[in-house]
Formats: sequence, structure tokens, C-alpha cells
Amino acid sequence: MKKKVLLMGKSGSGKTSMRSIIFANYIARDTRRLGATIDVEHSHVRFLGNLVLNLWDCGGQDTFMENYFTSQRDNIFRNVEVLIYVFDVESRELEKDMHYYQSCLEAILQNSPDAKVFCLVHKMDLVQEDQRDLIFKEREDDLRRLSRPLDCACFRTSIWDETLYKAWSSIVYQLIPNVQQLESNLRSFAQIIEADEVLLFERATFLVISHYQCREQRDIHRFEKISNIIKQFKLSCSKLAASFQSMEVRNSNFAAFIDIFTSNTYVMVVMSDPSIPSAATLINIRNARKHFEKLERVDGPKHSLLMR
Repeated sequence: MKKKVLLMGKSGSGKTSMRSIIFANYIARDTRRLGATIDVEHSHVRFLGNLVLNLWDCGGQDTFMENYFTSQRDNIFRNVEVLIYVFDVESRELEKDMHYYQSCLEAILQNSPDAKVFCLVHKMDLVQEDQRDLIFKEREDDLRRLSRPLDCACFRTSIWDETLYKAWSSIVYQLIPNVQQLESNLRSFAQIIEADEVLLFERATFLVISHYQCREQRDIHRFEKISNIIKQFKLSCSKLAASFQSMEVRNSNFAAFIDIFTSNTYVMVVMSDPSIPSAATLINIRNARKHFEKLERVDGPKHSLLMR
């Protein structure tokens, strides 16, 4: 199952850098050597086995942008599932950025009216910390007003922190065909094993694709932080010709288990009940693997996790 994703924005806004971090295992400092995208770069990213993201990274130089809206209009904007438009928050050509964004929306309405639209206000690390909320809110209000009648979801992002993972997890979540069934079964799994929280990560990108929590947690950014930390740890392992498979972190308050779950996912299970031994949790994870493998087959039969 292929899903066409358009990644657009002015040249230098950071499109290729974020794509390389999420899908090509770059670390932030290595993106400095990336050159400008020429015209359109196509890549096919296999995600969760059956889902293939047909990613169109569109160069943002003025000449290319004008061509997208004229001679290439039908080719670029037909059959789009998701439009991701990236704005450099420090851009000195905001008016031109907004003009190009409006042109994208007009082409989307004409060729792919059901497409989902996401705007990333990028390079937020360059804004003074005490000004970030205000600047993002102003930009978000402008973009939502400009996007009507389409709905637009806005995210603040930076390649230097977890915000990039938060945005892309939310985007990819919209593309997973059986995500509600997956969440229902994850909830059943968490309740059966008496977990505080269970998270499901896509194996290659370590984006969070589903989660269920039984207890309120304090850190609302924990998913993205974990994605970032574990992905960096996996990259460090690969540089030593080692492979990351599993991890257990334990203190006096909780135990967290990160383990390979299916051929396309990792799972993280958080337990706070000291009476449940680690071995029991690891056995429960192993026993649930076969069931969740079946759920990943998009066209397969529907299953529910009902038995203890």
C-alpha cells in the first residue's frame, strides 16, 4: 500500500535535514553537509511492513516552486495523501512563503481535496526560549486562517530536540490503515499484563505509532524523548558493529522494558508493581508477538486480544 507524501517549503527551510534524520539515520550535526534539493527527490520508505511512504522532497528554489504550480501541477499534486509544508521561523521572506503555501493549497484542493495538511514551523531553536510560545501561536493562527477550508495541523520543530519526532509521529499516525484496531489491542495487552504504560515504536525510525497508559505520567514529551534517545543509542551500537535488541531500566519506582516486538516494531512496557518479576513481563511480551504480527497485515483478518 503506497501513500504519496509531499514535503514542500522554501529552499533552506530544513526539509531534507528533517527527512534525513527521521528516515536515513542522520544525526543533527551531520545534516550540515547536505546540499540543496534539486527539483524533486523521490524516495520510497517502507513503514510497518505493508505501508510504503512515497516521499516527494520538493526543492524550494523560486524557479522550481513556480514550475510546481504550472507545468508540473498535475504530476506533483495528484493523488496526495499528505502535504507537509515547512516554514523557516527566521525567514525574511514570510510574505513569499505564505504566497507559495497558498498556491500549494489551491493545487491540493483541485487535485487531492482529501489530503491531510501539516505545517511545521521549523528551526525554533533559533528563537529565544521565552518568545517561542508566542511566536508559534501567532504563526499557527495565521496558517490555520490561511488554510481554510482545509484543516491544518501545526507543529513547532527543531532538529536539535524531540519536537521533530513529535511532529513526524503525528503525521505518520494519520497514514497507518489499521491504527484504531492496533490501539484497541494495545490497550487490552496493557490491561492484561497490568502495565502502567505501553508504547509501540516503528522499528526503523523509532517513531511512536501507538500507545496506551493506565496511569497519568508527568512528562508530556516523554515519547519523543525516548524516540530520540533510543535512536541515537541504536546508531552508536551500529558504529561498533553491534545491534540493539532490548533494554531494561529499573529503579525504586518502576521498571521499563524495551524489546523487539514484531518484525516492524519495538515495544516499551512500563511497570510499577514490584510484585511482578521481570521474567513474567518478558514472557508476556514474547507471547503477544505472534498476535501483533497478524495485526500488521493490513489486509488480514481482524483479531482481538481477549485471552489471558
